[in-house]
Amino acid sequence: MYRTSPPPWAYSFLTAFCATGLTMIMRWREAPSMRRRRRIRRIYWIYAGIVAVLWLTFILADVPTARVYDLDTYYAGTPWMREHILLYIAAHTVSSLVAVSMLWKWFPEVANRWLKAGVVFLQLGFASGLVFDVAKTAAIGARWSGHDWDVLSTQAAPPFALLEAALVALGFIVPQAGPFLQKWVRDRREYRRLAPLWHALSSLTPAAAEARFGPWTPLDLRLLQRRQRIHDALRMLGPYLDPVLYQRAREAARAGHGVPEADADGVAGAVTITAAISAYRQGGPSVSPVQGPRGGAVVGGHIEGIASALHRPRILQDVRRRMTSTESAHHHG
Repeated sequence: MYRTSPPPWAYSFLTAFCATGLTMIMRWREAPSMRRRRRIRRIYWIYAGIVAVLWLTFILADVPTARVYDLDTYYAGTPWMREHILLYIAAHTVSSLVAVSMLWKWFPEVANRWLKAGVVFLQLGFASGLVFDVAKTAAIGARWSGHDWDVLSTQAAPPFALLEAALVALGFIVPQAGPFLQKWVRDRREYRRLAPLWHALSSLTPAAAEARFGPWTPLDLRLLQRRQRIHDALRMLGPYLDPVLYQRAREAARAGHGVPEADADGVAGAVTITAAISAYRQGGPSVSPVQGPRGGAVVGGHIEGIASALHRPRILQDVRRRMTSTESAHHHG
C-alpha cells in the first residue's frame, strides 16, 4: 500500500508518557505493596496494548498524503485512521482524568512543601492535557458534522500539549531538585559566613597535611573541610582562649547599644579568639586554669556568630574600648 505519512511514533510516545505519568504518581502516592505492583503492571500492559493497536490501525489505514499539522482532522473520516486518532485521544484523556483525580485526593495529605508544589504542577499539567483533548475532539467532531473547526486542532491544542509537558516535567523535578537546591543555598550561605573566621585562623599551622579541594569539589565537602579546619584551629588555640576575657567581652557587648543580645556571644568569642591568635603568634604563656568552663568549650559553640562578628570590626573595636574604659574605672576605684 502506498503511503507517505510517517509511522505513529509521536502518538506511541504520547501513550507511553501517559502510562509513565500514572505509574510515577502511584509510586509517590502509595507505599510499596503487592497491590501497587499489580496495578502498575496492569497499567503497563494496558498501554502497551494501546500502542500495539495504534500501529495496527495505522498499517490498515490508507494515508496517501502526509499531513504534518492537520493529520487528525484531515483523516477524521478515514477508516482505521479514524479509530487510530480516537484511540490515542481516548487513552490520553483517560490517563489525564485518572491522574488529576489521584492528585486531587492526595493533595490534602501532602505535608512536604516541595512535594506539594510538585503535586500542584502535576495537576496543572494534566489539566492542560485535558484542554488539549477537548480541543482535538471538538475539531474532529466538527469535521464529522461538516464544519471546519480545524483551528482548534492545529492552533489551539498544540500550546496546551507543550504546557502539559513542561508542567508535568516540573512536577516530577521540583520535589527532587527543590530540597537539593535549598540545601545548596543553605550550605553556600554558611560557607561564606564562616569565611572571616576561617581566614583569621588560617595562619595557624595544622598538625598534619590537609587535603586540598579544588573549585569543582562538591560544596558540602568544602563546607565540611572548612568547619573541620576551624575546630582544629580552635583546639590549637585552646590554651590561649581566656574564659575571663570572654565573659568581660560579653558583658561589654551586651551593655552596648549597637549589639543585640543574641549576638553578644559571637562578639565576645571574636574578641577572645583575636586575643588568643595574637598570644599564639607571639609565643606568650597560656591562660592559667580557672574555675568554670574552658574558653575553647565556650567559643566552639558560637562559630557562626563569631565569624559574623569578625566581619564587623567597628563593633569589636567599640567593645574593646568599652572593656578598657571599664577596667580603668575599676582600677581607679
